[in-house]
Parts: sequence; C-alpha cells; structure tokens
Amino acid sequence: MSVLAKWDPLRELDEFSNRLSTFFGPNQVQNRDENGWFTKAQWTPLVDISEDEQEYLIKAELPGIEKDQVKVTVENGILLIAGERKSEHEENGRKYHRVERSYGSFLRSFSLPEDADGTKIKAEFKNGVLKVHLPKSEAAKPKSIEIKVS
Repeated sequence: MSVLAKWDPLRELDEFSNRLSTFFGPNQVQNRDENGWFTKAQWTPLVDISEDEQEYLIKAELPGIEKDQVKVTVENGILLIAGERKSEHEENGRKYHRVERSYGSFLRSFSLPEDADGTKIKAEFKNGVLKVHLPKSEAAKPKSIEIKVS
C-alpha cells in the first residue's frame, strides 16, 4: 500500500532554512532532549575566550539566570555550557509592546585545545557571568632551561 503525502512548499522552505542556519547562524545550535531527539537552542549567550600561560578562560554572559539553571560538562573533548532562561512574562493585565530579550534553552559547545587539562576544569558564577577556568596541562606550560656556557 502506498501513502500519498501532501506537498507543503512552505514546510520544505522552513526545513531548508533551518539546515542553512546550522551552517551559518550561531543561534541554531542543536541539542538533544531527554528522549534523544534533536532540539534547537532558542538563544545563544555571548562568550569571551582568553588565554594566558596557565589557563584558558571562557566568560559567558548569562543575565537573568540563576546558578542552578546552568550546566557545565566535558564530554569527549568537548566543553558544553547549557541551560535555560525562563520567560518572565506575567499576565497581570499587562500589555506588552515589545519583547526583545531571548528566553528558552541555550547550548554552547567548544572543542578543548590539545594542551588543556579537561579533568581540572573549574567554573564560577557571579552577577550573571559564568567563568570557566580550563587549566593547561603541565607538559604544555613553557619551561625555561638554563644553558651553561663554558
């Protein structure tokens, strides 16, 4: 028995747009839900990544989010920062004219550098900024060698 499916060009255009967005747009990060299905992140927090001789530092802006709404994990050489910002819309007879802030789930992933020690990652959260400290391995740190001239 064959099944006849109705062609919906707008649905196909939406699917095509979503596929392109995964290549070009940072706001279209995919994540898996508790059932293993792929879901899209609804917004993407901004990050700064810096480095010194001792460590890499990732600072993520997470305004309006509590510490317990953020999860930092390392898995197969990938650092994941995930969480959710709940909508603050309260319908007490209030009429909204503009809503520009993003709400919903987010996910950022970063490949760990080869010289990073993924077992010693530390994270701190204060005033809406998540700081992830990723120390460099001892073998990667610069060492000075004194050369004696005779």
